[in-house]
Amino acid sequence: MEIPQKEDIIKQFPQFEQSLLDDILAHSAIREVEEGEEVMRTGQYIRSTVLLLSGLLKVYREDDEGNEFLMYYLEPGSACAMSMMCTARDEQSQIMAKAVTEAEVILIPSHLSEQWLAKYKSWHNFVIASYRQRFEELLQTLDSIAFKGLDERLLFYLKRHVKVSGKEIRLSHQQIALELNSSREVISRLLKKLEQTGAITLHRNYIEVHDLEVV
Repeated sequence: MEIPQKEDIIKQFPQFEQSLLDDILAHSAIREVEEGEEVMRTGQYIRSTVLLLSGLLKVYREDDEGNEFLMYYLEPGSACAMSMMCTARDEQSQIMAKAVTEAEVILIPSHLSEQWLAKYKSWHNFVIASYRQRFEELLQTLDSIAFKGLDERLLFYLKRHVKVSGKEIRLSHQQIALELNSSREVISRLLKKLEQTGAITLHRNYIEVHDLEVV
């Protein structure tokens, strides 16, 4: 594994104090992840807290039949709250994490992550903020499932993708259907309706988003 570079960490985590940055450089490592590669899987014991240095990760649940339930995305400068929880309690992972693009993750040994909560105020605040952010995202996801129809859920899903990866969504209709627990035919029909409003343009290998607020 590569040693983290100080300038890269400062860029993505400017809130960390100098002594914490020094500890990360001394005791952590960077793992390069290929697109589509699993970073965490259900049933695995997590021994490191995962911070994202570059790229995009998808955190989700998967049932016995391979159906996915998208929980949230990780962007550079963020941490996987579920990895923090598993390392702190020495429990098996209940989630999956996969690289949407090529990515680099910082792996912080679990015992250091715990020690730093008391040692560094910036780390303590970062961990609390990570838990809060993921909890709020999960509430939004649950609200979309419990209180909205599939057309509204699709709109919410597309807006979230735009936020994390820009206005070119490189997902197939089948991938979207899988994550929304629907069929490809239904998703294709709803996407076609969105295209007719001018909100998106459907291309062969991607969806171009124009304005989802006009819907």
